Amino acid sequence: MPFASRAVTPRDITRLIDRHFDALSPELQRAARWARQHPTELGLQSMRASAKRAGVAPATMTRLAQTLGFDGFEGFRQPFRRALARAGRDTYVERLALQQQGGGEGNRLARLNAAQRSNVESVQTANDGARIDAAADAMLAARTVLFIGLRASLGVAHHLHYTYGMLMHNGVLASDSGGTLVDQLVQLGPEDVLVAVGQAPYTRQTVEAVAQARAAGVPVVALTDSPLSPIARGARHVLLFQSDSPSFFQSMTGAQAMAEALVAAVAVRGGERVQQRLAARQEQLRAVRAYWERPLQKAQP
Repeated sequence: MPFASRAVTPRDITRLIDRHFDALSPELQRAARWARQHPTELGLQSMRASAKRAGVAPATMTRLAQTLGFDGFEGFRQPFRRALARAGRDTYVERLALQQQGGGEGNRLARLNAAQRSNVESVQTANDGARIDAAADAMLAARTVLFIGLRASLGVAHHLHYTYGMLMHNGVLASDSGGTLVDQLVQLGPEDVLVAVGQAPYTRQTVEAVAQARAAGVPVVALTDSPLSPIARGARHVLLFQSDSPSFFQSMTGAQAMAEALVAAVAVRGGERVQQRLAARQEQLRAVRAYWERPLQKAQP
């Protein structure tokens, strides 16, 4: 059924594109990729101008709109035009205003719960086991695995690096301390792997790090929220998750679930060497008393 475009937002359309992208023909994928990456031009330009910029026939833009459920190109374009008219308002502020209008605590918790469940489930629905296993195998075979995630994604990258380090010795967490991120990247080569974590809004340094690694022939494992995200472009392995939230800030639950699924694949596929590494790490942690233990009570005389 065609959409009533007034109720549709640009974010709704990007989700539609992401959901249907793999099923589109190569020509429609080209148009969809351009639309996903150029929302401003899409809102400002005519169908013919957009088609020319996308490198497709004008009729392809109409077919894309209809494939996604719109009557035609104009309905597809309208949400982007409305967004441009509202330009200048902070997205986070806008989302906070909507959140504050969303009803009582019970309703808020129900929406949060539904979003988080969907984000976790997206790891299974958006990825098959073979895709995750292939990424795990690349990490197991690498000389060095450099993990990068900045701003909100830093916590996920840190947890991914920490748990991976329980199983393998070749993991390094990227850091820009002292402006040295670029120094860490230039040491990578085709025998290494860069694991990048990022979701919209994408951190510029992460996007640039992925581009630098890709140009040097370094295989990239991208954990991200869209196959069209800038860190997914040219990545050898793309692992997808959702980041939806009714709150003002995007959820990290999907990213965390994807990271845990990847480490689980490494654990299963690493064989005896990860068993030996884990046993050694466990003994090291025990020796330095890393974890709190209840003191033994002295026996009563």
